[in-house]
Parts: sequence; structure tokens; C-alpha cells
Amino acid sequence: MVTEQKKQEFEKQQYRVVGNHSVVKVCSWTKQCLRGKGTCYKNTFYGIKTWLCVEMSPTTVCNHRCQFCWRDTTDACSVEWKGQVDDPKLIVDGCIKEWRDLLYGFGGSETVDREKYAEVDKPLHFAISLTGEPTLYPKLPELIKEIHSRGMTSFLVSNGTVPGMLQKLLNEGAQPTQLYISLTGGDKETYETIARPLLKNTWEKIMETMKLLKQFDRSVVRITAVKDLNMHNVKGYAEIINDAQPDFIEIKGYMNIGHAMKRLKVENMPTHSEIKDFSKKLAELTGYHYADEREQSRVVLLVKDLNKELKII
Repeated sequence: MVTEQKKQEFEKQQYRVVGNHSVVKVCSWTKQCLRGKGTCYKNTFYGIKTWLCVEMSPTTVCNHRCQFCWRDTTDACSVEWKGQVDDPKLIVDGCIKEWRDLLYGFGGSETVDREKYAEVDKPLHFAISLTGEPTLYPKLPELIKEIHSRGMTSFLVSNGTVPGMLQKLLNEGAQPTQLYISLTGGDKETYETIARPLLKNTWEKIMETMKLLKQFDRSVVRITAVKDLNMHNVKGYAEIINDAQPDFIEIKGYMNIGHAMKRLKVENMPTHSEIKDFSKKLAELTGYHYADEREQSRVVLLVKDLNKELKII
């Protein structure tokens, strides 16, 4: 549960707490887009309307303490759900309301794109990726169904350590529009060094998750590449990906921001050229194809099937 003290800390960082355990925030790219200064790479790759994307999470706790995470991992760690479980409808209603309220001030700005701002009353997309590990939330299937019932799409970002919940999504017909699974190492040792999991068997759980990806309509393996820490075992990544067969692979460079600056260095940020070199090696070992890139975000997209439609909207 989000304590009053933590709520105050979140609000100073422009988060808004919804109910007892959910949070929402306006992505910096949403703000940039409304000012006519570009869109996020998910718009470039998948057609997401950046200015109509609600970034949120149904929980603020995580069972990882990733070195590259820009969030504070010191007091937001748990291996299981504790406390009250809010209703999904309350969460969706609350997130939309708070997201709109956070954008309210843009209405008086002379630099805002008036056409885009006129649309923010009806968001089209939920990115379940803001903080914490969303698969710890017991009513995740109901949450995704609630989002879809309103004509919105969903991106679910998970560290893959709760395969039971992902299986539940499949069993209950609650697939997200697109599922992201983070893969932080090509082998167990690298993964544990970077992710610093709270349980010892999470690597095995992630491998269970990888076996489920073929059952999802759209799946992505996301690699946050950290120079000198997890860019060395390309073969290991390739073996896992060849077994899992996700639709897409995103290789994105670590950014030295937020609390990550206390754990890592600027030198751990790979250049876009280094990201491209890593991606090329991975493509050669997996048979995946180059599809797109976004230098500003230091990210490259590989696809399994060149005929698969990238855009979701």
C-alpha cells in the first residue's frame, strides 16, 4: 500500500496516487508531443498516439532491484502482494481522471498543439509500465479487460518473474495488446548481478515465462543494454530468444537518470552505434530482421516476421 509519506514523495515527482496502490504520471514524451516537439519511439515503431497514452502501474512494489532502474528501489521491494486489492474499474477511472488533471495546465499554453490537446479527454492507450511489477497485482486480468472494454489498447511491461499470472491472462482471455518481457542478461549470473532479485529462483521463472510467449498475439523481449555489464553474451540472449520466439526484440540503451545515477555511471550508457552493433550480432544469431531504430532514444527494433503488422492503431 502507498503510505501517506510515500504519496507526498510521489506527488513531488509529478506522480498521482490512485486508490490504495496504483500510480499514474504524464510521460515526458506526452508533454513534448503536445508541445509539437516529437513523439516517443513507440509511436515510431507501433503507431501509438503519444499524446493519448496513459502511463500507469497498479503497484509500486517490485521483486527486482535493477541497477539500471531510474526508480528508488530501497523501500519498494516485495515478493508477494500485501494488503487491500483495489477494483480495476476504480483504478482505470482514477488513472484517467488524474492523467487529465495533470494535463489541464496545457490548455492555457500558447505552444500547445490545439488539435492534439482537444483529444486528451479520450485517451486511447494504457502503458502498464510506470513502476513496480504489475504481475504482482492479483486482479491484472480484470484490469486489462476493463481497459479494453473502453476501446483502449494496452502495453504490459513485466520482468517475467510471475509466469503464473501470465498464464492466467491467457486462461481468462485477458491478453494485453502487446506484452513486453524484460531480459536483463544472457545468462543467470549476469541477470542476478544486474536485476538483484529478492528470490533465488527468478531466473528459472523467467525461463518459464519465455516458453509462454508463443501463446501471446504480440510479444516483445526487451533488452536494456548496459555497457560493461550485460552486452557481452550475445549468444546467451540468442539461445533464449530462439526458444521463446517473440514477435519483436527491442534493444534499448541504459540512460543515466534518476536513482540509477547512484548505482551506475555515465560511462555505462552505450552509444547508439554500440546498440546497433549489438543488435546486428543478435540478428545474425537469431534470424530476426532489422525493422527500425530511434537514435534519440538509443533503441533498435528487430522483428521475427517482416510481414507482421507493426502498427497496433
